[in-house]
Amino acid sequence: MAGGLVVLALGAALLAGCAPSGTPAASATAVANQGYQSGDGSTRKWAVADRSEPVALAGTDFAGTTQDLTTWRGDVVVLNSWYAACPPCRAEAPDLVAFANDYAASGVHVLGINGTDDVGAAQAFERTFSIPYPSLADTGGHAIAALQGAVPVQAVPTTVVLDREGRVAARILGLADPSTLRGLVDDVLAESATPAAGATAGATATP
Repeated sequence: MAGGLVVLALGAALLAGCAPSGTPAASATAVANQGYQSGDGSTRKWAVADRSEPVALAGTDFAGTTQDLTTWRGDVVVLNSWYAACPPCRAEAPDLVAFANDYAASGVHVLGINGTDDVGAAQAFERTFSIPYPSLADTGGHAIAALQGAVPVQAVPTTVVLDREGRVAARILGLADPSTLRGLVDDVLAESATPAAGATAGATATP
C-alpha cells in the first residue's frame, strides 16, 4: 500500500508542479527555503485595467551576466521558475525551448528564475535541454520575493507573462500547457503597445 501511495504522489508531481507551502515569507531567505507541494496548472489572466505596477527585477544569470527586465520594456516577457530536479520543470522544458525559439522573432523574451540549484546543476539542465534563454541565479530568494509583490508565485514551475510595460498579464501555476502559454502570449502581443510608466523599485537577485 505504501508503495502505491509513493507512485500516486510522484504521478501528481509530474502532472502538476511543486508549490511553496504556507504563506509567502517576509524575507527573501525564507521564500527560498520553503518546501514544495503540487500546483494544479491553473491559469489566471488580468485585464489591462487591473494589472499591477511594472515588475522591477534584476540579477545575475548562471553565466555571470546581469539581466534586468527594464531593458526589455516595450516587449513581452515570460518568466519561468524552475529547478533541475523538479519533474514538471523537466517535462515542460522542451515546450518552453520551442516556445522561446518560435517567439524570439516577435520580440518575446524568456527569463528563468532558479532559487535552488548551484551553477553546475543549473548549467547541466540548460545543456541537457538546449535552453536558449538565461535564468537568474536566485538562491537568496530575492527575485521570487520581488515577483511575489506583484503576483503570488505558489508553485515551481510557475510561468508569468508580462505585458509590454512589464506588468503581470497572466500566470500559470504548475506545468504549463504549451498551447495555453502560446494563447496567453498571443493575446498580450495583440494589445496596443504603450509607453512604459516606469518601473517600481524592486529587489536585485544575487546568487
